[in-house]
Amino acid sequence: MKALIVHAHPEEKSFCSALKNEADEFFSSNGNEVMVSDLYKMGFNPVGGKDDFKEAGNTEYFKYQLEQVNAFTKDLFTDDIKSEMEKLLWADVVIFNFPLWWFSIPAIMKGWVDRVFAMGFCYGAGKGVYEKGTYREKISFLCLTTGGPEQSYQEGVFNGDINKILFHINHGMLHFVGMKVLPQFVCYGAARITEEERKSKLEEYRTYLSNLDKIKPIYE
Repeated sequence: MKALIVHAHPEEKSFCSALKNEADEFFSSNGNEVMVSDLYKMGFNPVGGKDDFKEAGNTEYFKYQLEQVNAFTKDLFTDDIKSEMEKLLWADVVIFNFPLWWFSIPAIMKGWVDRVFAMGFCYGAGKGVYEKGTYREKISFLCLTTGGPEQSYQEGVFNGDINKILFHINHGMLHFVGMKVLPQFVCYGAARITEEERKSKLEEYRTYLSNLDKIKPIYE
């Protein structure tokens, strides 16, 4: 199994980073291959635009998606994007590891999706989406930490259902390109739990990772 962990947390000592390290060690120690795109450490540029391409297909009017198709067709993506695309193609499992910020992924990770899940490469230009998507053979899931406790992410409570909060990521990004999306692994209130609770959560995560082939995807 080949695993790609896309990680977005600026602090290596955070529990979010500890989860990333746990997954890295789990796959490595079990004889699997693993790559980590540590976006903050890489200084990844999250801003998609004209600089994504070695040259433009249309110099008169810039349309990002059409330039992505042109770049995919003519091999015009810049090296930083091509490197991440190659990792995505290589991986059997794709993990988004992040802290929940404003009910979503950090901007640096959204920028990774904007630039790497490019039209022509991941969808469009003859490629399907959802059940007919490009990456139907890949497994993906979210591993995240929250500021609030678990009870605040329930239906009818002030933050609302965590599944609805994450729908735009699980469905609108990962499932959109065809991947099999597993239920998210969440550590609630990570900054407020005890050291013993953190150890227990890491053990729980290791069990989750051990059962990837048995967990039912969210979308069939």
